[in-house]
Amino acid sequence: MQNKGLIKFFAILFAMVSIYQLSFTFVSSKIKGDAKSFANGNPEKEVKYLDSIGKEKVFNLGFTSFTFNEVKDKQINKGLDLEGGINVILQISVRDVLKGLSNNSKNPIFNKSLADATANQKGNQTYLDAFFDAFEANSKGSVKLASPDIFANRTLQGQGGIDFQMTDAQTKKVIKRKVDESVESAFGVLRKRIDQFGVTQPNIQKLGESGRILVELPGAKDVDRIKKLLQSTAQLEFWETYKADEMGNFLMAANEALKKTESKKVEVKTVAKDTLSALLTDKKDSTATKEGKGPIIDKIIAGGGGPVLAQFAPKDTALIGGYLRRADIRILLAPELHYAKFVWGKPETIKDAKGKDIETVQLYALKGNRDNVPAMGGGVVTDAKDTFDQLGKPAVSMQMNGQGSKAWEELTGKAYTQKSNIAIVLDNVVYSAPGVSSGPISGGRSEISGSFDISQTKDLANVLRAGKLPAAADIIQSEMVGPSLGQEAIENGTTSAIVGLLLVSLWMMVYYGKAGWYANVALAVNLLFLFGILASLGAVLTLPGIAGIVLTMGTAVDANIIIYERAKEELRSGKSLEEAVKTSYGWKGAMRSIVDANVTHILTGAVLFIFGSGPIKGFATTLLIGIITSLFTSIFIARIFIDWSISKNNKLSFVTGFSKNFFTNFHFDFLKIKKWTYLFSAVVTIVSIISLATNGLDEGVDFVGGRTFQVRFEKPVQAEQVKLELVKVFGSAEAKVFGNDNQLKITTKYKVKEHGIQADLEVNKLLFDNLKKYYSAGLTYDKFVNAYDGKKYGIVLASKVGPTIAEDIKTNAYWAVLGAMLIVGLYLVISFRKWQYSLGAIAAVIHDVIFVLGIYSLLYKYMPFGMEIDQHFVAAILTVIGYSMNDTVIVFDRVREFLDGKKAKGDFNSIVNQSINSTMSRTINTSLTMIMVLLIMFIFGGESIRGFIFAMLIGIVVGTYSSLFIATPVLCDTMSEAEHKKIEESHNS
Repeated sequence: MQNKGLIKFFAILFAMVSIYQLSFTFVSSKIKGDAKSFANGNPEKEVKYLDSIGKEKVFNLGFTSFTFNEVKDKQINKGLDLEGGINVILQISVRDVLKGLSNNSKNPIFNKSLADATANQKGNQTYLDAFFDAFEANSKGSVKLASPDIFANRTLQGQGGIDFQMTDAQTKKVIKRKVDESVESAFGVLRKRIDQFGVTQPNIQKLGESGRILVELPGAKDVDRIKKLLQSTAQLEFWETYKADEMGNFLMAANEALKKTESKKVEVKTVAKDTLSALLTDKKDSTATKEGKGPIIDKIIAGGGGPVLAQFAPKDTALIGGYLRRADIRILLAPELHYAKFVWGKPETIKDAKGKDIETVQLYALKGNRDNVPAMGGGVVTDAKDTFDQLGKPAVSMQMNGQGSKAWEELTGKAYTQKSNIAIVLDNVVYSAPGVSSGPISGGRSEISGSFDISQTKDLANVLRAGKLPAAADIIQSEMVGPSLGQEAIENGTTSAIVGLLLVSLWMMVYYGKAGWYANVALAVNLLFLFGILASLGAVLTLPGIAGIVLTMGTAVDANIIIYERAKEELRSGKSLEEAVKTSYGWKGAMRSIVDANVTHILTGAVLFIFGSGPIKGFATTLLIGIITSLFTSIFIARIFIDWSISKNNKLSFVTGFSKNFFTNFHFDFLKIKKWTYLFSAVVTIVSIISLATNGLDEGVDFVGGRTFQVRFEKPVQAEQVKLELVKVFGSAEAKVFGNDNQLKITTKYKVKEHGIQADLEVNKLLFDNLKKYYSAGLTYDKFVNAYDGKKYGIVLASKVGPTIAEDIKTNAYWAVLGAMLIVGLYLVISFRKWQYSLGAIAAVIHDVIFVLGIYSLLYKYMPFGMEIDQHFVAAILTVIGYSMNDTVIVFDRVREFLDGKKAKGDFNSIVNQSINSTMSRTINTSLTMIMVLLIMFIFGGESIRGFIFAMLIGIVVGTYSSLFIATPVLCDTMSEAEHKKIEESHNS
């Protein structure tokens, strides 16, 4: 090997750099362990401890030292599936941005285009592009985007803006820029909120130009609190309110009108009597089943007073709100009440007639106007702090600027004179509606009080300080992983990695003897390099990423196997050890096969990286890095030891007593049975297609949208019973045993299209209310829903995928699979210079994909583990494609070598058979090492990736079969008879 000294130098240098990079991970892990011990299960105490030492020197190398903040920035970060925490993808509402830019245009074509864009947005299409398409289709040139009543308004006039003379193409450029600015503004606001929230190493990033923002909060545990923090637009407003007695007549009239269309028997529960309830209800039974007194009265569970019209159950707010927005009901408003705006307060807990706690929401009527604008906007607030009110209860104090101070003094003076109330409204929710009892308030100070706890006032002050979002931010995808589940994933991943490493190393020693030892050293160095690169790139390690590392162990020895098998052939042909090694490491030996095989693998890995997201991108990252590092170590590191052994005159035969005669006299006529293999594959393909058409696949929420909960119970439960109970409340639900029989995976599409925090809260509470009977009395809602250290029962993982992003994921999956096939097929045409090779490989891959899909379609109802079609499954399919191509290329390379040279004699089929037989040792060896590591991951890797590993296991077995019995026969059958005769004449002359 030339430049051996240079190779050694770079190997030592890479090793030292890798150790240096990994040292930060070890130091950071130790400090975080100390923080956990100090905090003793208190997450806030843990964060404060780490924050307090952030700027302290914690790692001294003698020539330089690092603070804790610098150390943690250089460590390998753990993904949420290992660390625990919350992952959210927010969609900034481009629809709201466009409405704002148009100054809430009333143009019918504009508004129809907004609605059409929402309804017809395609997978991977941005909302803005969908809007432009819809506008073009609706306007048909009759209206321009730059019309004065759409975008050529005062808001967008001026330099860099829009004027009515612009074409649609020019206007689109300005609109795109303005939308990007709004997303950038939202990104900044969210970053400020997250920075003040208090979690270690938060991650926030924009996802391309989609208007989506990824937020990852490792270690975060309070699910509802975080979602509320992220989704609040911080649209602060101050409104004058109507009193309950001013609205009493309207509510009675509305109730009477609704009786005609909504009458039914309803169970009515009232818990209090006051002015409004006295107007609307009789004074008989406080709880009774009666003929409905009207759709509004029947839903009241507590009366109002002052600015509160009445109190309703949270589940009824949508229904009552719908009634009050109906045109035939609003027409009943008196002229002076015509612009009244009905809004809800924040949920509060009161006691019913029996002293039991129940949750209610208060209804308010705000004094609106023609333009639907508040008496005073929240833009005047310059600062906000969490504090305590005069009664010692948590509150939020606000300071206004000069303009706001003057307006606030006028508004409070008016309220004092009229004895009315001022509602403080945030994101269309009334937080408090105080009266003014001591005259106008000067100085610009105001306060939000109510039924808060300290964490709520901290978050509210944080949101107000960070500023408002330019548009609504909807959670279209979310995932919560409990810390206990993350710790299990780490233990499972570590166990599978260690066992996999030991098995592969043992097999290499048993099969190749001393040369196997050298391959194992190269494998160990490969792992060092792999982790070192991950650390230097700041990569995030996930459970699929660990699977990628374990898989790398199988592929890492592949190049060694190819080289060793070639060296054995050269030794058998009579060459000396030195000549055999030199030939096997040459381009005409094993190198061309290794390059072709790994290029196909890299191409499929690159496709997976481009189209994957989250943990799948982590899997692709480790797979790609592992391929590159394993090539380096297999080719160069193992070679250094082999050359050293030759220089010492050590005997190196690449075999052991156990493997000496394996495949040495292997002669099987693969092409002779091609009719039977074609028939078998055809039957399997037909059965698979029929099953896919009739039985379908178990599509996961990644592809269809929905909510998934992994719930642990104290005792084993009946999945079917739980499913029936949940169907009653959710309409549709699935419940399957997931791993142990005390753990269920529950999925539902209930309100998955609703992105607000209220929908998520409702789902969580309904789930808790219907499952709490399976737990002991001590389990509260917070303990059931939220994550905390040591959590054993309740929701340990929750995820939500909205239908829009599900469509994007499905589209990406199709393109990823098709793209991988096309790219690799094109590479094979270029490399082999005959389209028949590419066709054979593609035929084998299509066969493998249909086979795996068929197995999943046939068995998903019966297997004791999840077999969902999701992003993980797509990653497995792409890995199978890469492996199948890899295996096929090795066979094809030997076929090409035998057909191009004169190593074999006989007819065409005989020459091809000889070439296949000569690669059998490599094919079986590589397949065995891959199957070993995948079996280890399947057994020890944990329930969450078992279906993912199973797909790869099936794929490896089928891929080995297809490379031998499908790809090569197709290659032969598509070559012309003239080509056959030409090759036979050349070989037999």
